[in-house]
Amino acid sequence: MTRPVKLLSVGALTLDTILRVETLPVHQGKFIASDGVQIASGMATSAACAAHRLGAEVSLWASAGDDAVADHLIAAIEAEGVDCTFVRRVRGARSALASILVDAHGERIIVPFYDRLAQADPEILPVADLMAFDAVLVDVRWPGAAALALRAARAVGRPAILDADTAPLQILEQLLPLATHIVASEPAARIVCGQALDPETACADLAGRTDAFVAVTGGAAGSWWHDRRAGCVRHVAAPRIKAVDTLAAGDVFHGAFAVGLAEAMPVEQALRFASAAAALKCLRFGGRLGAPNRAETLAMVAATWPA
Repeated sequence: MTRPVKLLSVGALTLDTILRVETLPVHQGKFIASDGVQIASGMATSAACAAHRLGAEVSLWASAGDDAVADHLIAAIEAEGVDCTFVRRVRGARSALASILVDAHGERIIVPFYDRLAQADPEILPVADLMAFDAVLVDVRWPGAAALALRAARAVGRPAILDADTAPLQILEQLLPLATHIVASEPAARIVCGQALDPETACADLAGRTDAFVAVTGGAAGSWWHDRRAGCVRHVAAPRIKAVDTLAAGDVFHGAFAVGLAEAMPVEQALRFASAAAALKCLRFGGRLGAPNRAETLAMVAATWPA
């Protein structure tokens, strides 16, 4: 590329409190954490920060309150190098919060809070011309904004990428037809296609419901994508690692995949790039703070899939 690609990331901006514990609680009581951080995060925000570390110029379109929390969130994300010009401040609303526990195996429990006033549907896209961006990535946490952005991106021929994660079926069914590229988590694919389906079958099922590119991610098991030209589902293995913290791995995957698409990587190469970035993130505690840079990611790609 002669210049960095430009991405628009749309969706969640939250204040995350992340605590590391030996095991995830199964009963009430008090539990002592061995580590903890408090960071600006959220699906679209984490993806934006990851994409920037991988070399992209990224703008974030999110919604926050008019509170001190939002001041802190915006300052923190701007310090990461992400443009926050489009972050909306809603008078009288509270900014989003999330409490997260991460255990010794890297697994997590996430409890988010979103103020309905802050998440109210926007009336217009804040971007005058989406042609200025090479790709648009949205999550499912701000559906009204996601729908606007996906339609606008598709209308001007830009990749309209949906991070289809766990959400009510109504929201997933609203957004799926609007995307050119759908990368669904295994739980989201099961919400749409049926709880009994394995990821490979769910990928084929999803692909039959849309004209979009479809992939389903399965964490350490890798990802599956539907090859329309060959008429089959293909598998991309994930790098083999010992996870320390899986929080934000999916967000990093989506941010890296968006960078790959915007750079015109072949689809399988973009999925390998995304898998490598997500695996590296899992080696580090602290959610999105563990997102790797481009050199680290390319080295992991070369080590996992030697030419």
